[in-house]
Amino acid sequence: MSCACKTTPAMGADEEDAGCSGGESFALQVLGDDMAPEFMDGEIIIIEPDGALKDGSFVLARHAEEWVFRQLCRRGESWVLHALNPARSDLPDLPLPSLDAVRGLVIQKAVPGRRKLSKFYV
Repeated sequence: MSCACKTTPAMGADEEDAGCSGGESFALQVLGDDMAPEFMDGEIIIIEPDGALKDGSFVLARHAEEWVFRQLCRRGESWVLHALNPARSDLPDLPLPSLDAVRGLVIQKAVPGRRKLSKFYV
């Protein structure tokens, strides 16, 4: 998985697609700095597969056969996946042919061991 997130131990490789398309929320851990400063390496994000999408939502999507954690942005009549980190100019916006590629909406983040730093996005 190249996206700045990884499956939880309870979500195996065969279950990854099913977990992302089912109706139950699931957790992933952020890896890397693609989505900094809003999401830092090691934070836990909670994904809601049936969440209502809008411009600016943080999402998990399938792009080029990989899972990608990005911000969903409207560009005219199209949608793109945008990395937040301004220091990562090597990460271009990724065009989406349709919103069907989006598998879930980030509804919460948690910082392990720091409950007061949890944040909700819905």
